[in-house]
Amino acid sequence: MHELAVAEAIIGGIERSASGRRVHSVTVAVGDLCAVVPDALRFCFGLAAEGTVAEGAELLMEPVPGRARCHRCGADFILRDPILLCGCGSADVEVVAGRELRIRSMEVSDPCAQPADAAETARP
Repeated sequence: MHELAVAEAIIGGIERSASGRRVHSVTVAVGDLCAVVPDALRFCFGLAAEGTVAEGAELLMEPVPGRARCHRCGADFILRDPILLCGCGSADVEVVAGRELRIRSMEVSDPCAQPADAAETARP
């Protein structure tokens, strides 16, 4: 199960970007060709998030369909499985989408703002 390693990588990205702020949700683009099992990733995300700024955060996943381009006939087509074969019979294809695995967005808490008169009220 590689979902734990994926979840740990997501948490690492979150911690680098959140600047210590509490994370409430994270949206991740997951390519259909990544062989990620959504329920397994959600479970592993919960484990990996324990003790981090993302503990208790909701993991939202946006699927990215696999797409390829045939070098022989020029066709663009959807990859429904990992068999890289064009309708024209050519295996000379380039995968152009579906291998993504990236953080698209995060909902974080804003740091508490200081009152406008904070400098005045802090004086003895």
